[in-house]
Amino acid sequence: MAGCFRFVCQNGMVTGDIVEDIRVRHKGNIIHNVIDAAYTIVDDFEQVTESIDGMKSTLLLPAEQEIFAQAALSLKYDENEAPITPNQLLSTRRIADRNPDLWSNFNRVQENIIRGGLRGRTANGNRTTTREVKSIDNNVKLNKALWILADGMRALKQA
Repeated sequence: MAGCFRFVCQNGMVTGDIVEDIRVRHKGNIIHNVIDAAYTIVDDFEQVTESIDGMKSTLLLPAEQEIFAQAALSLKYDENEAPITPNQLLSTRRIADRNPDLWSNFNRVQENIIRGGLRGRTANGNRTTTREVKSIDNNVKLNKALWILADGMRALKQA
């Protein structure tokens, strides 16, 4: 659970297509509906844990890490408009993320692209700093896409 706590709380991560959206209507037998939703979340969490374990056991070569970061940049920025490089997305904010495995790579890229704060240059050559993704819709959309990208890379590498 500790890894998943970090996964959810520190990075603000959202899983891709593994976990279904859970909504509880505030009508009828609310308590029963909340309990059912909680069981669904627990059941789905096993799949999330399996994906995380698979990512932790999948080592990436430096070129693969850069390709992953380049794909992540293309999720947020139009082609040739990213103010930062893929290598900047791969920079670490904590020692635990220095490993060459897919899970660490995914966490570095996700945190750097969502939290922002990386210095770069605009297409015009002006200095800029990437901004945090504050819009809930954009955050969820970007996080889901990053998860799908990472989980797809895991599946390819383990095939």
